[in-house]
Amino acid sequence: MEYYRRENYLKRIRNFYDDGSIIKVITGIRRCGKSTLLKSIIEELQEKGVPEKDIISIELDKKEFKKIVTPEQLEEEIDKRITDKDFKYLFIDEIENVKNFEPVINAYREEGNISVFITGSNSYLLSGELITKLTGRYIEFEMMPLNFYEYIGMKKFLNKEINSNIYIEFEDFIKNGGFPGALYYDEFEDKITYISSVVQQIFEKDIKTNNKIKDVALFEVIEKFIINNFGSVISVSSIYEYLVKKEKLKVDRRTLKRYIDILEKAKIIYSCDLFDIKSKMVLKGEKKYYLADFSIYYTLNTDNRISYGPMLENIVYNYLKSKNYNLSVGKIGKLECDFIARKDFDKYFYIQVSKTIADEKVEEREYKPFYEIKNMYPKYLFTSDVLLQDRDGVINVNIADFIYNNKEL
Repeated sequence: MEYYRRENYLKRIRNFYDDGSIIKVITGIRRCGKSTLLKSIIEELQEKGVPEKDIISIELDKKEFKKIVTPEQLEEEIDKRITDKDFKYLFIDEIENVKNFEPVINAYREEGNISVFITGSNSYLLSGELITKLTGRYIEFEMMPLNFYEYIGMKKFLNKEINSNIYIEFEDFIKNGGFPGALYYDEFEDKITYISSVVQQIFEKDIKTNNKIKDVALFEVIEKFIINNFGSVISVSSIYEYLVKKEKLKVDRRTLKRYIDILEKAKIIYSCDLFDIKSKMVLKGEKKYYLADFSIYYTLNTDNRISYGPMLENIVYNYLKSKNYNLSVGKIGKLECDFIARKDFDKYFYIQVSKTIADEKVEEREYKPFYEIKNMYPKYLFTSDVLLQDRDGVINVNIADFIYNNKEL
């Protein structure tokens, strides 16, 4: 069986395929495509001539392996599949289904003749013994749901009809989101039903199993507040005020921080720090939060109308994150630069995102932060406008075109 290959991630992992000293840890929100990535790696190894006996694949959420819940059972399953001393490739999907798996995985890594790949749907597998005992001995590859380039690529792979007008396809992408499984359904209602089930699984398997949430109702209020305010500057204080004054709820600030941390560890949201460009310091307290996939917003709201500004910011954020850029929000006095993107050691880019700059006042507002940034790093203005013209050294790009063509900054 062939699988749609996510080249952005495969090319990051390929150089480590044969490295038995490093555990390859693939994380990401549930149903973003981690299992398929493992299968794509297996396909590539087979194409290189690796024999079937040297590839060990254990999918712990499948019926065949459901009974494996202890480290001893996992070790027994792996050992019975090792029939000789040749170099092996070990793939374990949904490793968090086995409690205290870390010593077993570490033991195989120490043998040196097994290349280990594991996946998990949240950050908890990197918060226990694995991270404390294996510092420098594992690499995390974080996956996102499909970006627009991959969305079109997977539609082609599935022989789905693609509109010749790429901007119409981009509008559909905004409505449908990037969970790969949603592409198997044609009706919007069916897609939302599928995504709702994914979000429910995240709550049941990735949140409740790993955390003691005493007040589920309060957790859901906090979850909905952050999701509904994605792309806005939020602080613990602002959420606290909303809960106490508007919702009339009693809440402890420590509980509030903990619940936000739970949402981040479940990969539902990503925080983006505010960075003061003049002092070159991260500003404490306030952050922006972006959704792992914006379809999550639709599952929690009956009103599907949405502000295009934050939505387009979220799309740009997710795309650049999928391309391995580090992102923060730039502050210059009272002005804000939507993103500072960094790649490698000294490649910086300043980014503004706006639905349109057809209105002269909007154009001036979007350019204003750029005038306050005195260094010479590249500056980009991302919009939905089709007719573009660079100005004052700022590169104007159409969001749909940029992502559709899989471009880099």
